[in-house]
Amino acid sequence: MKNILNKLINHERLSKVQAREVLVNISEGKYNQSQIAAFMTVYMMRSIGIEELEGFRDALLELCIPVNVSDYNTIDLCGTGGDGKNTFNISTLASFVTAGAGVHVTKHGNYGVSSISGSSNVMEQLGIKFSNNNDHHKRCLDEAGICVLHAPLFHPAMKNVAPIRRELGVKTFFNMLGPMVNPAFPKNQLVGVFNLELARIYGYLYQKGTKNFAVLHAMDGYDEVSLTGPVKMISNASEIVLTPESFGVKKIAQSDIYGGETVKESAHIFSEILSGNGTEPQNNVVCANAGLAISTVTGSTIQEGFNKAKESLMCGNGLNALNKIRQLST
Repeated sequence: MKNILNKLINHERLSKVQAREVLVNISEGKYNQSQIAAFMTVYMMRSIGIEELEGFRDALLELCIPVNVSDYNTIDLCGTGGDGKNTFNISTLASFVTAGAGVHVTKHGNYGVSSISGSSNVMEQLGIKFSNNNDHHKRCLDEAGICVLHAPLFHPAMKNVAPIRRELGVKTFFNMLGPMVNPAFPKNQLVGVFNLELARIYGYLYQKGTKNFAVLHAMDGYDEVSLTGPVKMISNASEIVLTPESFGVKKIAQSDIYGGETVKESAHIFSEILSGNGTEPQNNVVCANAGLAISTVTGSTIQEGFNKAKESLMCGNGLNALNKIRQLST
């Protein structure tokens, strides 16, 4: 690790092979916590290279416990986090709404590190018990249209990193990796990232593969469609800018998508929205993100996707998906 750190401190980049090797060595406990913390800190102070991110991703996918649901055409809706905006759990809500619209979802998530309430925090608060049983996840997809994949159960390689991330409490390059290392290997991906440079790196890496994707970055910093302004979307076919008008709705204020100060408060907001009691801005933000997921998988227009999402939310189909997952996880 000493040689790696000296290389990085001298502003050199790691090759794909070197990056992969470092992650494998971390998983095997070959470095102490101080060395791992120093390594992570470097990437808080400079941007990550394409080969570095690709090497890190490849290592985690090789080391993960895979979920075999290849018979399903699934999508993951996941943000990197780290945007510092403290919104409610938009992508998780959008995941249930997407499932309610008939599109299978393999939702990969974790506890919040740089945020108050991550996807797993709110799922746990709502009574969902996490599992890494393959048959359970197939049953969830069959009966609810969605399965919830709690990242630590599928990435044992990261057990040496988790406590350091918690203690640092700020975004690290592991935020960048989260959406790329879904153990179900979904054929489709809607991913939000916290800056434009990372959006372009994601777009480049996804273009090299076979995944059907859309990468999002809101120009005012959100790692999802926020409807507070324009958002850049990079997909297989195009690179466009979306505005609230693209979904047929009005621009909203940042305060409209505030996420609360505690996990309990976040879970309450989550339940209210999924039960059909959300405000118009809250509903529209959830449906904009779910609508993009639906259109990414089905090839429908953005407006058609948004309308299907709105129907799923307001008819209670998204809530039904949540209730079924809760029932199956007992």
